[in-house]
Amino acid sequence: MADSTITVDDIEGELVKIERIRDVLVRRESELRYMMDDIQLCKEITRLKKELHKLVSIPDNDKSNEDRQKEEELLQQIHKLVETRDFLVDDVEFERLRECDGVPTRRSQQTSSPFTKTGLTLLKECCGFTCSIM
Repeated sequence: MADSTITVDDIEGELVKIERIRDVLVRRESELRYMMDDIQLCKEITRLKKELHKLVSIPDNDKSNEDRQKEEELLQQIHKLVETRDFLVDDVEFERLRECDGVPTRRSQQTSSPFTKTGLTLLKECCGFTCSIM
């Protein structure tokens, strides 16, 4: 049996509170998913950077063709993962701004060649707070 002292306004007020809590939980779930994706990307980038660091530390005259090819492949993979992470960060910022101010215009997608940065430059750049190689 329903409590006869509860009014329709009380019920509507409770429903509004529950919807606000649900919205907070949905936002938090989304944030946690972004964080998990970020952690996974950073782990993979760190792994690839370690592998690349081993190849970069070999003097050029001692490198085999396979070493050079592997170095190029690692640079491309790292570049792709860093771009993926950049898009993830942009999405998080987009969602944050959307919640605060309404929908902003998305930044135009920037494309660049994976060869614009040297292996050493990529090694020195950190992909986020979870990187352990630096």
